[in-house]
Amino acid sequence: MELYFLRHGIAVEKGTSGFARDSERPLTDEGIQKMRKIAKAMKELDLSFDLILSSPFIRAKQTAEIVANELDITEVLRFSMNLAVGGDPAMLIKEIKSDNSQKILLVGHEPYLSNAISMLISGHDDVAILMKKGGLCKLTVDSLRFGKCATLEWLIGPRQILYSV
Repeated sequence: MELYFLRHGIAVEKGTSGFARDSERPLTDEGIQKMRKIAKAMKELDLSFDLILSSPFIRAKQTAEIVANELDITEVLRFSMNLAVGGDPAMLIKEIKSDNSQKILLVGHEPYLSNAISMLISGHDDVAILMKKGGLCKLTVDSLRFGKCATLEWLIGPRQILYSV
């Protein structure tokens, strides 16, 4: 199994007037433009997914939709509260295991994504990993479980993604 982790793009800052809830903060115009470029680069890198699972928070949802549209796989896009801020990573693993997908893109937030990556590669959530906005990570997994079960293949920032094609 291949698990990909994508942090949402640049969003409206916390506390911005008009966005009372964190879940309502959308991508900025710059965030949308950069995510479109990152999604095009992902297509050029020939990445494909059987499932895109995203946090339902607006900024992650927009990010996932941009990628799904660019890769022409909107039918595999789903949303999970297990990827939202405060979500349950153990329940996320159960959710993923209940699906037969082998190439899965998870779209979410920090520090949740870094903690999940850390748990899967080390069995602990304290490995220092930095996922920049628009950053992408690939893990390979033989048998998925909540704990050490994955190998880190690569972790790249948004600039590296854009310069990789």
